Amino acid sequence: MLHVYEQVQEAAAKVRTVWDTAPHAGIILGTGLGNFAENIQVEATLDYAEIPHFPVSTATSHRGRLVFGKLRDLPVMVMEGRFHAYEGYPLDKITLPVRVMKELGAELLVVSQAVGGMNPYYKPGDVMLIDDHINLLGDNPLVGVNDDRLGPRFPDMSRPYDSELLDEAQAIARRQDFVVHRGVTVAVLGPCLETRAEYRFLRGIGADVVGMSTVPEVIVAVHCGLRTFGMAVVTDMCLPDALEVAEVEEIIRVANSAEPRLRMLVEGVLDYEAGKAHGERS
Repeated sequence: MLHVYEQVQEAAAKVRTVWDTAPHAGIILGTGLGNFAENIQVEATLDYAEIPHFPVSTATSHRGRLVFGKLRDLPVMVMEGRFHAYEGYPLDKITLPVRVMKELGAELLVVSQAVGGMNPYYKPGDVMLIDDHINLLGDNPLVGVNDDRLGPRFPDMSRPYDSELLDEAQAIARRQDFVVHRGVTVAVLGPCLETRAEYRFLRGIGADVVGMSTVPEVIVAVHCGLRTFGMAVVTDMCLPDALEVAEVEEIIRVANSAEPRLRMLVEGVLDYEAGKAHGERS
Protein backbone atom coordinates (compact mmCIF):
# COMPACT_ATOMS: atom_id res chain seq x y z
CA MET A 1 0.00 0.00 0.00
CA LEU A 2 2.96 2.35 0.27
CA HIS A 3 2.67 3.33 -3.41
CA VAL A 4 -1.01 4.28 -3.12
CA TYR A 5 -0.62 7.65 -1.39
CA GLU A 6 1.43 9.16 -4.21
CA GLN A 7 -0.99 7.78 -6.80
CA VAL A 8 -3.91 9.38 -4.95
CA GLN A 9 -2.12 12.75 -4.91
CA GLU A 10 -1.39 12.62 -8.63
CA ALA A 11 -4.93 11.59 -9.56
CA ALA A 12 -6.46 14.26 -7.31
CA ALA A 13 -4.19 16.90 -8.81
CA LYS A 14 -5.48 16.02 -12.28
CA VAL A 15 -9.10 16.29 -11.12
CA ARG A 16 -8.44 19.73 -9.65
CA THR A 17 -7.35 20.98 -13.08
CA VAL A 18 -10.95 20.64 -14.30
CA TRP A 19 -12.95 20.99 -11.04
CA ASP A 20 -11.62 22.64 -7.90
CA THR A 21 -14.69 22.15 -5.68
CA ALA A 22 -14.65 19.83 -2.65
CA PRO A 23 -17.36 17.19 -3.20
CA HIS A 24 -19.70 16.41 -0.34
CA ALA A 25 -20.34 12.95 -1.77
CA GLY A 26 -18.73 10.55 -4.18
CA ILE A 27 -21.19 8.33 -6.06
CA ILE A 28 -20.33 5.04 -7.78
CA LEU A 29 -22.88 3.86 -10.35
CA GLY A 30 -23.30 0.15 -11.01
CA THR A 31 -24.41 -1.88 -14.04
CA GLY A 32 -27.29 -0.37 -15.98
CA LEU A 33 -27.39 2.78 -13.83
CA GLY A 34 -25.23 5.06 -15.94
CA ASN A 35 -28.13 7.34 -16.91
CA PHE A 36 -28.37 8.50 -13.31
CA ALA A 37 -25.75 11.16 -14.04
CA GLU A 38 -28.25 12.93 -16.30
CA ASN A 39 -29.85 14.30 -13.11
CA ILE A 40 -26.71 16.23 -12.18
CA GLN A 41 -26.03 19.89 -12.92
CA VAL A 42 -22.80 19.05 -14.70
CA GLU A 43 -19.87 21.40 -14.20
CA ALA A 44 -17.07 19.22 -15.62
CA THR A 45 -16.26 15.71 -16.84
CA LEU A 46 -13.08 13.71 -17.07
CA ASP A 47 -12.51 10.38 -18.80
CA TYR A 48 -10.79 7.72 -16.72
CA ALA A 49 -8.10 7.41 -19.38
CA GLU A 50 -7.05 11.01 -18.65
CA ILE A 51 -6.53 10.43 -14.91
CA PRO A 52 -3.16 9.13 -13.71
CA HIS A 53 -3.30 5.57 -12.32
CA PHE A 54 -7.02 5.08 -13.05
CA PRO A 55 -7.90 1.79 -14.73
CA VAL A 56 -10.22 1.71 -17.75
CA SER A 57 -13.65 0.18 -17.21
CA THR A 58 -14.39 -2.74 -19.55
CA ALA A 59 -17.71 -3.87 -18.06
CA THR A 60 -20.86 -3.82 -20.18
CA SER A 61 -22.84 -0.53 -19.87
CA HIS A 62 -20.06 1.21 -17.88
CA ARG A 63 -19.17 4.49 -19.64
CA GLY A 64 -15.86 5.21 -17.95
CA ARG A 65 -15.71 8.83 -16.81
CA LEU A 66 -16.05 11.09 -13.79
CA VAL A 67 -18.86 13.64 -13.72
CA PHE A 68 -18.63 16.66 -11.42
CA GLY A 69 -21.40 19.04 -10.45
CA LYS A 70 -24.37 19.68 -8.17
CA LEU A 71 -27.11 17.33 -7.05
CA ARG A 72 -29.73 18.64 -4.60
CA ASP A 73 -27.51 21.69 -4.05
CA LEU A 74 -24.60 19.56 -2.87
CA PRO A 75 -21.35 19.20 -4.83
CA VAL A 76 -20.83 15.60 -5.99
CA MET A 77 -18.43 13.58 -8.10
CA VAL A 78 -19.93 10.59 -9.87
CA MET A 79 -18.24 7.54 -11.35
CA GLU A 80 -20.03 6.46 -14.53
CA GLY A 81 -18.72 2.93 -14.43
CA ARG A 82 -16.60 1.12 -11.87
CA PHE A 83 -13.83 -1.47 -11.92
CA HIS A 84 -13.99 -5.15 -10.99
CA ALA A 85 -11.53 -7.80 -9.92
CA TYR A 86 -12.73 -10.03 -12.76
CA GLU A 87 -11.35 -7.45 -15.20
CA GLY A 88 -7.90 -8.34 -13.93
CA TYR A 89 -7.30 -5.27 -11.76
CA PRO A 90 -5.83 -5.55 -8.23
CA LEU A 91 -8.06 -4.30 -5.45
CA ASP A 92 -5.84 -1.32 -4.60
CA LYS A 93 -6.34 -0.12 -8.19
CA ILE A 94 -10.09 -0.81 -8.14
CA THR A 95 -10.52 1.25 -4.98
CA LEU A 96 -8.20 4.12 -5.90
CA PRO A 97 -11.13 6.39 -6.90
CA VAL A 98 -12.57 6.13 -3.38
CA ARG A 99 -9.32 7.43 -1.93
CA VAL A 100 -9.28 10.23 -4.50
CA MET A 101 -12.81 11.20 -3.42
CA LYS A 102 -11.60 11.40 0.18
CA GLU A 103 -8.52 13.41 -0.80
CA LEU A 104 -10.71 15.91 -2.64
CA GLY A 105 -12.81 16.45 0.50
CA ALA A 106 -15.72 13.99 0.26
CA GLU A 107 -17.49 13.00 3.47
CA LEU A 108 -19.89 10.40 2.06
CA LEU A 109 -19.65 7.51 -0.39
CA VAL A 110 -22.82 6.39 -2.20
CA VAL A 111 -22.56 3.04 -3.97
CA SER A 112 -24.98 1.08 -6.12
CA GLN A 113 -24.72 -2.35 -7.66
CA ALA A 114 -26.70 -4.83 -9.72
CA VAL A 115 -27.12 -8.15 -7.90
CA GLY A 116 -28.69 -11.55 -8.09
CA GLY A 117 -31.42 -12.12 -5.52
CA MET A 118 -31.22 -15.18 -3.26
CA ASN A 119 -33.79 -14.13 -0.67
CA PRO A 120 -37.06 -15.71 -1.83
CA TYR A 121 -39.02 -12.66 -0.65
CA TYR A 122 -37.26 -10.48 -3.24
CA LYS A 123 -38.15 -10.16 -6.92
CA PRO A 124 -36.46 -8.68 -10.03
CA GLY A 125 -36.48 -4.89 -9.96
CA ASP A 126 -36.54 -4.65 -6.17
CA VAL A 127 -34.14 -2.30 -4.39
CA MET A 128 -32.24 -3.51 -1.34
CA LEU A 129 -30.50 -1.14 1.05
CA ILE A 130 -27.15 -2.68 1.94
CA ASP A 131 -27.03 -3.19 5.69
CA ASP A 132 -23.91 -5.38 5.77
CA HIS A 133 -21.67 -7.43 3.50
CA ILE A 134 -19.61 -10.60 3.19
CA ASN A 135 -16.28 -10.53 1.35
CA LEU A 136 -15.64 -13.72 -0.63
CA LEU A 137 -13.32 -12.19 -3.22
CA GLY A 138 -10.35 -14.02 -1.75
CA ASP A 139 -8.51 -10.73 -1.29
CA ASN A 140 -8.70 -7.44 0.61
CA PRO A 141 -7.66 -3.97 -0.63
CA LEU A 142 -5.87 -3.31 2.68
CA VAL A 143 -3.42 -6.20 2.38
CA GLY A 144 0.20 -5.07 2.56
CA VAL A 145 2.20 -2.60 4.61
CA ASN A 146 -0.27 -0.05 5.98
CA ASP A 147 0.23 3.63 5.21
CA ASP A 148 -1.07 5.56 8.21
CA ARG A 149 -1.65 8.60 5.97
CA LEU A 150 -4.48 6.63 4.34
CA GLY A 151 -6.06 5.02 7.38
CA PRO A 152 -5.51 2.71 10.39
CA ARG A 153 -3.98 -0.74 10.22
CA PHE A 154 -7.06 -2.49 11.64
CA PRO A 155 -10.22 -0.54 10.72
CA ASP A 156 -13.37 -1.52 12.58
CA MET A 157 -16.04 -3.04 10.31
CA SER A 158 -18.87 -3.44 12.81
CA ARG A 159 -20.98 -0.82 10.97
CA PRO A 160 -19.63 -0.30 7.44
CA TYR A 161 -22.93 1.22 6.23
CA ASP A 162 -24.32 4.35 7.86
CA SER A 163 -27.36 3.30 9.92
CA GLU A 164 -28.74 6.84 10.11
CA LEU A 165 -28.84 7.09 6.31
CA LEU A 166 -30.32 3.59 6.01
CA ASP A 167 -33.16 4.64 8.31
CA GLU A 168 -33.66 7.83 6.32
CA ALA A 169 -33.76 5.87 3.04
CA GLN A 170 -36.45 3.58 4.42
CA ALA A 171 -38.47 6.64 5.43
CA ILE A 172 -38.04 8.10 1.92
CA ALA A 173 -39.32 4.86 0.36
CA ARG A 174 -42.38 4.91 2.62
CA ARG A 175 -43.14 8.51 1.67
CA GLN A 176 -42.74 7.71 -2.02
CA ASP A 177 -44.80 4.52 -1.64
CA PHE A 178 -42.37 1.89 -2.88
CA VAL A 179 -40.83 -1.14 -1.19
CA VAL A 180 -37.19 -1.37 -0.22
CA HIS A 181 -35.53 -4.28 1.51
CA ARG A 182 -32.63 -4.10 3.93
CA GLY A 183 -30.15 -6.93 3.75
CA VAL A 184 -26.70 -8.42 3.19
CA THR A 185 -24.71 -8.49 -0.05
CA VAL A 186 -21.91 -10.96 -0.71
CA ALA A 187 -19.07 -10.18 -3.15
CA VAL A 188 -17.67 -12.98 -5.30
CA LEU A 189 -14.94 -12.80 -7.91
CA GLY A 190 -16.86 -13.66 -11.10
CA PRO A 191 -17.09 -13.20 -14.01
CA CYS A 192 -19.17 -16.36 -14.38
CA LEU A 193 -22.45 -16.47 -12.54
CA GLU A 194 -22.84 -18.97 -9.73
CA THR A 195 -23.88 -22.61 -9.76
CA ARG A 196 -26.94 -23.88 -7.94
CA ALA A 197 -24.70 -25.34 -5.22
CA GLU A 198 -22.93 -22.01 -4.82
CA TYR A 199 -26.25 -20.17 -4.44
CA ARG A 200 -27.26 -22.61 -1.70
CA PHE A 201 -23.93 -21.99 0.04
CA LEU A 202 -24.13 -18.19 -0.24
CA ARG A 203 -27.70 -18.11 1.03
CA GLY A 204 -26.73 -20.47 3.84
CA ILE A 205 -24.00 -18.17 5.13
CA GLY A 206 -26.41 -15.25 5.42
CA ALA A 207 -26.41 -13.35 2.12
CA ASP A 208 -29.59 -11.98 0.59
CA VAL A 209 -28.01 -10.94 -2.72
CA VAL A 210 -24.78 -11.66 -4.60
CA GLY A 211 -22.64 -9.35 -6.74
CA MET A 212 -19.11 -8.83 -8.03
CA SER A 213 -18.35 -5.34 -6.71
CA THR A 214 -18.99 -2.74 -3.97
CA VAL A 215 -17.39 -4.56 -1.03
CA PRO A 216 -13.78 -3.51 -1.83
CA GLU A 217 -14.83 0.11 -2.23
CA VAL A 218 -16.70 0.06 1.07
CA ILE A 219 -13.75 -1.49 2.90
CA VAL A 220 -11.55 1.34 1.65
CA ALA A 221 -14.22 3.92 2.51
CA VAL A 222 -14.22 2.67 6.10
CA HIS A 223 -10.41 2.66 6.11
CA CYS A 224 -10.16 6.30 5.02
CA GLY A 225 -13.06 7.57 7.15
CA LEU A 226 -15.93 7.99 4.69
CA ARG A 227 -19.51 7.29 5.72
CA THR A 228 -21.20 4.93 3.26
CA PHE A 229 -24.70 4.51 1.89
CA GLY A 230 -25.24 1.49 -0.38
CA MET A 231 -28.06 0.21 -2.60
CA ALA A 232 -28.47 -2.94 -4.68
CA VAL A 233 -30.88 -3.58 -7.56
CA VAL A 234 -32.08 -7.18 -7.82
CA THR A 235 -31.80 -7.92 -11.54
CA ASP A 236 -32.54 -11.66 -11.52
CA MET A 237 -33.52 -14.35 -9.05
CA CYS A 238 -30.97 -16.97 -8.04
CA LEU A 239 -33.14 -19.63 -6.46
CA PRO A 240 -31.32 -22.94 -6.93
CA ASP A 241 -34.45 -25.07 -7.24
CA ALA A 242 -36.01 -22.76 -9.85
CA LEU A 243 -32.94 -21.35 -11.58
CA GLU A 244 -33.32 -19.80 -15.02
CA VAL A 245 -30.62 -18.84 -17.51
CA ALA A 246 -29.49 -15.24 -16.91
CA GLU A 247 -29.30 -12.91 -19.93
CA VAL A 248 -26.99 -9.88 -19.67
CA GLU A 249 -29.37 -7.73 -21.74
CA GLU A 250 -32.25 -8.53 -19.39
CA ILE A 251 -30.08 -7.81 -16.33
CA ILE A 252 -29.25 -4.36 -17.71
CA ARG A 253 -32.90 -3.71 -18.62
CA VAL A 254 -34.09 -4.53 -15.10
CA ALA A 255 -31.32 -2.42 -13.54
CA ASN A 256 -32.37 0.51 -15.72
CA SER A 257 -36.00 0.08 -14.67
CA ALA A 258 -35.03 0.71 -11.03
CA GLU A 259 -33.29 4.03 -11.80
CA PRO A 260 -36.23 6.28 -10.79
CA ARG A 261 -36.38 4.71 -7.32
CA LEU A 262 -32.62 4.83 -6.89
CA ARG A 263 -32.66 8.47 -7.90
CA MET A 264 -35.35 9.25 -5.30
CA LEU A 265 -33.31 7.51 -2.61
CA VAL A 266 -30.03 9.23 -3.50
CA GLU A 267 -31.65 12.65 -3.85
CA GLY A 268 -33.56 12.14 -0.62
CA VAL A 269 -30.41 11.15 1.25
CA LEU A 270 -28.57 14.17 -0.15
CA ASP A 271 -31.47 16.43 0.86
CA TYR A 272 -31.12 15.00 4.35
CA GLU A 273 -27.37 15.65 4.26
CA ALA A 274 -27.93 19.21 3.05
CA GLY A 275 -30.40 19.78 5.86
CA LYS A 276 -27.90 18.59 8.44
CA ALA A 277 -25.19 20.79 6.96
CA HIS A 278 -27.53 23.80 7.05
CA GLY A 279 -28.38 23.07 10.66
CA GLU A 280 -24.72 22.95 11.57
CA ARG A 281 -24.12 26.33 9.93
CA SER A 282 -27.16 28.06 11.45
